[in-house]
Amino acid sequence: MGDGVRGFALKLAIGLGVVVVLTAGIVVIVVFSRAKLPSPGCTFSQPQGSSYTFTPEQSANAATISAVGTKLGLPPHAATIALATALQESKLRNIEGGDRDSEGLFQQRPSQGWGTIAQLRDPVYASTAFYEKLEKLPGWETMPITEAAQAIQRSGVPDAYAQWEPQARVMAAAFNGQVPASVTCRDLTLSAPADIAAVATNELGTAKLSGPHPAGEGWTIASWLVVRAADLGIDRVSFAGQVWTSSAGVWSADSSAGQDLKLHQEPAATT
Repeated sequence: MGDGVRGFALKLAIGLGVVVVLTAGIVVIVVFSRAKLPSPGCTFSQPQGSSYTFTPEQSANAATISAVGTKLGLPPHAATIALATALQESKLRNIEGGDRDSEGLFQQRPSQGWGTIAQLRDPVYASTAFYEKLEKLPGWETMPITEAAQAIQRSGVPDAYAQWEPQARVMAAAFNGQVPASVTCRDLTLSAPADIAAVATNELGTAKLSGPHPAGEGWTIASWLVVRAADLGIDRVSFAGQVWTSSAGVWSADSSAGQDLKLHQEPAATT
């Protein structure tokens, strides 16, 4: 075998991740699959049902949208409508700019009276503005998701919101405590510990997080904490005998966790 062929085979091995075996003058290239590195993400699921995975950024925005609905005392159906709308409009990303003068999660327009650019880039303000419009819509409580969303957004593609209804329903169920331990976040990079009470008051409308809670309320808060863990520096959440840690990335039964809601922030790094 010539040096040129041998050299080509070795370069191919380096570039593609293969094993080169030289036998009887023949180059045998054995391809092996490299282990795929895990990527950060949050998965929302239902027992024996569908599951959907989003990036930490998308999931955190979804948590804020749903939390604002909780703060306003609205039912899960409202969160489902809002989440389906934001999925269609921005893919749950807080977009700076968009079609014409559209801004933010819902691509709301300052020229249409939704607020200033700065306000519409604030997820809490944008979510509140959406829910306020929704509450003024007659019959929204029983209206199909896509019809309610279109009545508020007045999109050029009025049926587009329907495609996001399954994902929105699963996410809303998790964030409203309807399905326990139904959202997990993995491989997170935790920020320095933040003022959880201030953020919770702004989004959920309460700073009372730790301690005893009814099941639905407890899982609403626990789900919000897990999804906001990266931003708030939370490395452990437990409730009703279940515990989630940022290192494990899943909920698991733990008899030592207790029934009360507990949370722990990763200690700030020292310099």
